[in-house]
Amino acid sequence: MPARIRKGDTVMAIAGKDKGRTGTVLEVRPKEDRVVVEGLNVQKRHTRPRPPEEPGGVIEAPGPIHLSNVSLLDPVDKGPTRVRIDVINGTPTRVSVRSGEPIDT
Repeated sequence: MPARIRKGDTVMAIAGKDKGRTGTVLEVRPKEDRVVVEGLNVQKRHTRPRPPEEPGGVIEAPGPIHLSNVSLLDPVDKGPTRVRIDVINGTPTRVSVRSGEPIDT
């Protein structure tokens, strides 16, 4: 069964401090039901200098977000949509509930 949200998908935050913002999925953590989205849930981490190439300072990196707080963007009208799995030509395919169009990856 294909996953409803995959790496490389464009998603919108539907809850939390980044509600309404969009980004690309960088990482999916299925065991934790979380995704890491570029530009969403940005967290600051203080690091020490590590010679020779890494200077110390404050590093900003996206943190994980629960799957229930993001929604895939519809390929037709770019609005948030739910995803269903339909069998097309014998293979399971992700389909947008909003427009009925298959989701290309």
